[in-house]
Amino acid sequence: MVETRPKPNRALLLKLAVVAVVGGAGLLLLARGYDIKGGIQEVLALIRGAGAVPFFLAMAFLPAAGMPMSFFSLTAGSVFAPQIGMPAVIALSLAAITFSMAFSYFLATRLLRPVLEALLVRLGYKLPQVDSGDVTDLIILLRVTPGVPFPVQNYLLGLARVPFGKYLLVSSLIQWPANTAFILFGDALLSGKGKVALISLSLILALMAATQLVRKHYGAKKKAGGA
Repeated sequence: MVETRPKPNRALLLKLAVVAVVGGAGLLLLARGYDIKGGIQEVLALIRGAGAVPFFLAMAFLPAAGMPMSFFSLTAGSVFAPQIGMPAVIALSLAAITFSMAFSYFLATRLLRPVLEALLVRLGYKLPQVDSGDVTDLIILLRVTPGVPFPVQNYLLGLARVPFGKYLLVSSLIQWPANTAFILFGDALLSGKGKVALISLSLILALMAATQLVRKHYGAKKKAGGA
């Protein structure tokens, strides 16, 4: 595979533009007196009305099309825990996340490979090349690197053709705790459970700190190896 020079500035500008548009829209709604809290409750009511089956199917498939996984993780508990219980919500969410990673891997390695290669290069992401002994390192490093969206992580690892079993196992060990924390935090935040929200936020911060330690470890390992 031919290496292409990354274009991080274009990707950064795109992210900044999205943040600016979302932030501007939020400020405009506030200025016009829009009831944001009421709007959130309306969205949650629509999700609740659609039902758990469509929600978790969407959670399994839509991230492959670019839908943020955080949307599902932050709303799942608040909407469906009163109906089916939090353990069931977490189990179904983790199953959907696992399927989403497997589905994206299939798309990246087979069905959409030529299109994805061209798109990722255009967005400024360097297609990864990895030796067999560095597969686990690559998976961990991509999963803990901030700023790389969940679908892009999946597609990059699929394009790198890392072994599927190791890809799914290592990715799940990283994604499951993080998304469980987000599910609990979202439920507590949207349901007004201050103490649980604080505990969940502390867990998220602890996971973020662990992520930084892992990134520093692999950065030092990379320098030591002269890579």
